[in-house]
Amino acid sequence: MTDVQLVAPLAGWVLPLTAVPDPVFAEGMMGPGLAIDPTGDTLHAPCDAQVLTVHAAGHAVTLDVGGGVSLLIHIGIDTVKLGGQGFTPLVAAGDRVRAGDPLIRFDLDAVVQGAAAAVTPVILVEGEGSVETIAAEGLVAVGAPLARIVVGAPVAADAGAVAGETLRRDAVVLLPHGLHARPAARIVAAVRDSGAEVTLTSNGETASASSPIGLLSLGLAQGRHVTIAARGGQAAAAIDAVVALLTAEVDAAPMTASAPRPPVARDVEAGALSGVPAAPGLAIGPAFWLRLEMPELPTMGEGVAVEQARLADGIAAVAATLDAAAGGAGQMGGVLAAHRAILDDPDLRDRAEAGIANGMAAAAAMMTAAEGQGAQLRATGNARIAERADDIRDVALRVVHAILGTSAAALTVPAGAIVFADDLLPSQLSALTAAKVAGFAVVGGGPTSHVAMLAAGMGVPMVVALGAAVRVVTDGMQVILDADAGAVIVGPHSDRQAQARAAIALRAEAEAAALAAGDRPAATADGQAIHVYANLGSVADAEAAAAAGAEGCGLLRTEILFLDRSVAPDVAEQAADYRGVVAALPGRPVVIRLLDVGGDKPAPYLAIPPEENPALGLRGIRVSLARPEVLDTQLRAILAVPEVERCRIMVPMVASIDELIAVREALDRLRAELGVGPVQLGAMIETPAAAATADLIAAHADFLSIGSNDLTQYVLAMDRGNPAVAAGIDGLHPAVLRLIRMTCEGAATRGVPVSVCGGLAADPLAAPILVGLGVRTLSVPPARVPATKALVARLTMAAVRDHAAAALAAANAAGVRALARRFAEEISR
Repeated sequence: MTDVQLVAPLAGWVLPLTAVPDPVFAEGMMGPGLAIDPTGDTLHAPCDAQVLTVHAAGHAVTLDVGGGVSLLIHIGIDTVKLGGQGFTPLVAAGDRVRAGDPLIRFDLDAVVQGAAAAVTPVILVEGEGSVETIAAEGLVAVGAPLARIVVGAPVAADAGAVAGETLRRDAVVLLPHGLHARPAARIVAAVRDSGAEVTLTSNGETASASSPIGLLSLGLAQGRHVTIAARGGQAAAAIDAVVALLTAEVDAAPMTASAPRPPVARDVEAGALSGVPAAPGLAIGPAFWLRLEMPELPTMGEGVAVEQARLADGIAAVAATLDAAAGGAGQMGGVLAAHRAILDDPDLRDRAEAGIANGMAAAAAMMTAAEGQGAQLRATGNARIAERADDIRDVALRVVHAILGTSAAALTVPAGAIVFADDLLPSQLSALTAAKVAGFAVVGGGPTSHVAMLAAGMGVPMVVALGAAVRVVTDGMQVILDADAGAVIVGPHSDRQAQARAAIALRAEAEAAALAAGDRPAATADGQAIHVYANLGSVADAEAAAAAGAEGCGLLRTEILFLDRSVAPDVAEQAADYRGVVAALPGRPVVIRLLDVGGDKPAPYLAIPPEENPALGLRGIRVSLARPEVLDTQLRAILAVPEVERCRIMVPMVASIDELIAVREALDRLRAELGVGPVQLGAMIETPAAAATADLIAAHADFLSIGSNDLTQYVLAMDRGNPAVAAGIDGLHPAVLRLIRMTCEGAATRGVPVSVCGGLAADPLAAPILVGLGVRTLSVPPARVPATKALVARLTMAAVRDHAAAALAAANAAGVRALARRFAEEISR
């Protein structure tokens, strides 16, 4: 048979198979191929062929292209769970089709909103050969040359490979969506590894378990009886594996950033929906579903020149809007500055212009470019990087509205409502700032996304990664949002509602008292001073912290100045930023963290080479020591701040004493050159090595500050950017707490104070334990300052020391949280 030429069956963005956010496809378990992220709504035949199967859910089709070669085209990822909704098959098994004939019509919006991804794999699943992509990665139109199947010689069967007794077993298919592409691929892989010849028989039809097409052709729906027969090789093991895959009560889900695995069970009450805490707090109110309304996009352009001009005008209009808003107050100003940098991304614009060159209208080309770029971010498997796909989409929607002369629909959300959404965009959160919503519950999302950061800054509780289970909630349902535990309680009984309202009222009363006390130092009920500082990223944050009564700044994230730009900020720009923050907190200390980039925070102009494991590579202080001019520039900028004696310099990601000594030497050299007096220098404790040698580091430091987020991921060996494990990361794991205790004890030998500036400090369940372990400063988002000061005022040192000792002895994080919840109830009485 000669090679087979394939044309594009969909309009969209061509991607390599490895970019598909599902390991079954991306790792080639089903066979070689490629993928298209669609912009159209109809799947066409990529070549002349015969239809072998159309899945009952209408989302996938297999085609016989001749010579024993078969293709699978699978619209979207995990679309079988849509149950056929939005899919209209236009062909049936046995039909002959010509290249370009329509096969399936589908609702693209429904796929985008309801599935893990819309990316559509085109896979060679039967026959010997390979797939060579002809089209370049980028936009492609229906019918354009796409790929070539290079057909290989068929492999002769080994007649002696399957000798032995035939074993049989009956089973019932329990897969909720029947046997579809993903479990079929896993069966094929299991059988291949066993070396056995395996067949499945149902309703008089038999198929080889080595053939994905054969398995799919059986149409095994949930509840169907099937007989598995195996001979040769590890026949019994092969049958066990097939039965296990057919009788799983849950389909194996794709591991993607946009559809994270269900969170590890936390200490939440029975019947509650479990997610991941993103912004702490407690709220009760009616549910209100917020759904993104996409403008209707024209598909065909009116000429390249016309559409290019529209794109340029749209980008310019949005640029002007963002320029005016990027310097605004609070964290939203920083987010909009990041959006302005996205708008300047040449790759995004090049993708949009490529779409226009292929005949697309400017608005559709911009949206397609954003979805393509977003798909690439999601395909990295790094949740924090994938979360930025929402920012790209947000920017693209702004441009689309500018091109079309439309505007986003006004968001009318009832005051006091708990807002539910599949995903939230920063612009939506900005529009809801004045709506006085009670909380946010998000199907997807991540705890480090921009919307999570904004919600925390607003002081509005948020739970993310709730998954599809939360769709049982309908508009108007009464719910309790416990963002401290990462839970949603649906339809709580009247006593539970009364309990929640009482807890909310008690918190509000205590926070009001703390706010009225201004920036007076916080203290426990028995008189122990516990400082409550704020984590900041801008002057506006500092102003908000001052208004909230923060006693100082425990963490100024200077990397915000360095990211999303093409060149590093100079001394003058940095000094102006630091000067503004210090001026906004008169008389109070400001801890300035040195540049912390690398890992998940890239700065392109620093030319950090790609690393196999960036979290363990060139990041934090390692970057500045490798680029001494960067360190010198930043130190000079800090030393140029008036009242520099109020500044404290913090070194990130310290792993050894030598790193701190090197920074101290650079600081002393520049102080002598500039004639500046002493400035405190401290170390961040984010690595197990730093915690274990805290006593040694404290000999060279004026203070230590625990970065609990990174410390937790390093202690537990769980990348908080990996969606497969990120939900299991909990800073209240006893191993993390023991290293925090070790840090406090080591620092105490030198009389050096210890603070926590990571997420644990703002967790109301964690803060009492931290105080009991010896932490004397808690640095939290500005909106959490009053709540944290109010919490400290209810503590006594004897109680928190006993509580911390019990937490250290717990078996796991869930046990610690159970203790913490009981402790919180006791001190609230």
